[in-house]
Amino acid sequence: MESVGSIIMYVIIALSMIVFSVLAVTSRKILRAATYLLFTLFAAAGLYFMLDYEFLGAVQIAVYAGGIVVLFVFAILLTTAPGHNSEKLTSKSTIIGFIAAAAMLAVCAWALLTRCELFATQPDMPALTMNRLGEVLMGTDKGQYLLPFEAISVLLLACIIGGVAIARKR
Repeated sequence: MESVGSIIMYVIIALSMIVFSVLAVTSRKILRAATYLLFTLFAAAGLYFMLDYEFLGAVQIAVYAGGIVVLFVFAILLTTAPGHNSEKLTSKSTIIGFIAAAAMLAVCAWALLTRCELFATQPDMPALTMNRLGEVLMGTDKGQYLLPFEAISVLLLACIIGGVAIARKR
C-alpha cells in the first residue's frame, strides 16, 4: 500500500501537469506558452522521481526541460516577434478543437480500459502500485511502453529541428 504522502504528492504533480499543459496550449503569448511547457516537463520529471527512476528523471530535466525548451525558445525568437499575441481562434475552430479533444480522450480511455493489463481482473495479477505502473510504462517486455515513448521523443526532436531549419530559410 502506498503512503498517503506519496498519493498526495502524485495528485499535486498530476494536477500541475494538467494545469500547465492546458495553459501551454491556450496561452496567447508564445514565450509564456514555452514556459508553461517547461513546467509541464519538470512535473513529468517529478513523476519519474516518484517512481524511483532517478536516471530517467534526470534525463527528462537535462534533455527535454533543458535542451528542447531552449530550442523552442530559439525557434520562437527566430520566427516571430516574442511580445506579440497570436491571433484569436474563431469560434468554429474552437468547437472543432473541443470535439477533436473529446474524441481523442474517448479513444485513449477505450484503449486504456480494453488493452491495458493493469486493469485486468485476474486473481494472479499483482496489485497496482506506483512501482508496477512505472514498470509497465517504462519496461521493454510485451505490452510495455518504453519503445513508443522513445519513438515519440525522436519524432518531436525531428519536428523541432525541422522548425529551426524552416526558420533559418526565412
